Amino acid sequence: MNFKRLIALAAACVTTTVSASNYVDLLGEITIEDEFVKAVEVREARRVRISPADSIWQCIREGWGVPDLPQAVVDAELKRYTQALPYTEAMALRARMYLYFIVSETEKRDMPTEIALLPFVESAFKPQAASRSQAAGLWQFLPSTGDIFDLRQSSWRDDRLDIVESTRAALNYLQSLYAQFGDWHLALAAYNLGQGSIRRAIAANEKKGLPTDYLSLNLPQETRRYVPKLLAIKKLIDKPEDYGLKLPEIANEPYFVKVNKHRDLDLETAAQLAETDITELRLLNPSYSRPVIVAAHEGSILIPADKADAFVSNLINWQATGKPLSNWDTYKVKKGDTLAKVAKHFNMTEDELRAANKIPPKRSVIVGSTLLVKNPDSGDIAISEKDSSMRLTPLPTTRRITYRVRSGDTISGIAKRFGVKASAIRRDNRLKSDRLKIGQRLRLTIHEVERTRIIKTVYRVKPGDTLYTIANRYKTKVSAIIDENELTSQTLRQGQRLVIPH
Repeated sequence: MNFKRLIALAAACVTTTVSASNYVDLLGEITIEDEFVKAVEVREARRVRISPADSIWQCIREGWGVPDLPQAVVDAELKRYTQALPYTEAMALRARMYLYFIVSETEKRDMPTEIALLPFVESAFKPQAASRSQAAGLWQFLPSTGDIFDLRQSSWRDDRLDIVESTRAALNYLQSLYAQFGDWHLALAAYNLGQGSIRRAIAANEKKGLPTDYLSLNLPQETRRYVPKLLAIKKLIDKPEDYGLKLPEIANEPYFVKVNKHRDLDLETAAQLAETDITELRLLNPSYSRPVIVAAHEGSILIPADKADAFVSNLINWQATGKPLSNWDTYKVKKGDTLAKVAKHFNMTEDELRAANKIPPKRSVIVGSTLLVKNPDSGDIAISEKDSSMRLTPLPTTRRITYRVRSGDTISGIAKRFGVKASAIRRDNRLKSDRLKIGQRLRLTIHEVERTRIIKTVYRVKPGDTLYTIANRYKTKVSAIIDENELTSQTLRQGQRLVIPH
């Protein structure tokens, strides 16, 4: 590590601070041989980091690049934010954990720093935000769009929630949109509505001889407000004192560092090693839906930058004791298993088993599903199990029917035939006795289970095919095709056979 170069870098703004990438390298590969060296380097690097008095907000102000819209259009949104200043300030406080990284990434790509503020509009800087349309994360990626931009989604992790990966994908997407439209207003509108919809709106205006700028297009109300919302946030941050906004002090330095781990690691153990609260660690690593980060996923963990030194030192001491970094293993559900039975076998309560696997109450799992279970004597979870799926039993549905009593019918007989309780028939029909009349009409609530089956198609690759076009054709995911066929790259050859799950 060239520390003279680090000191020189510390003189400038975000991209020339002890940059996120340089700082990450300090902890990038922690192995037994060089843990002590890395700990010393981290301690040395912390001495030359920029003073916390230097605000990230000032660096953002110096990077404005998205053109303004007419004041009246922006002021309508500005009024909404200023009327709810506590909410706006809460968003800014949540941003403190992620803003340095996002700003540094936009500057590396020579993008306007307004783009780093987009999570204010998309998710209010809540990393686990989810919408009714199934969009998720800081950047609110839909499952299909996330799949296009290589954001893997499984029962183990959802990269749409990953701070680093979702930011990479969002900035890639926005850059591609800007390259298409040559205008940041249109690129942002396309991020919200979809590029196809914006192209159609432009074509419609061109056909009528109308202007094709953002404000001239016929767009849904949400999209018409989208860019003004971002520019309203820009105004607030540019001159917060004009609006009575109190921005939190956010230092112009990395809030977190990335540690690549080569062993399974419990989140609780990681929090203990980093001497930080488990809640903070989960806010930095929201993509992991299980209590263990599996090494076979080739992922990493984000830890607070000011805890990096403690993490390395504690990790050395922990490993010296021989204690495991993870107490979790996998178990494949067999015929006759119940959640209670599996939980008892692994000295867990059923509630603990459900929580670890995110199994809702009154739901069970299908035979062949893989469960995460406690097992302090296990090694790392095998690569073959890293993406094993867990399928829940389908939710029961109900259907109301009217049944006409026939000769010989009894309440118990009808209940048995339709799989309902006799008491439910009496209650729903307000019967005072079990006596029935031929032709009498009874209201029955029948419980049905939706039968689901996995369909797989064999497809032969044709000229011009890509994984994305094939996935789109069969309404499945690129990652699902990759996993099903155990592909090691996205390059296809003509005539190649692919199994398509959908």
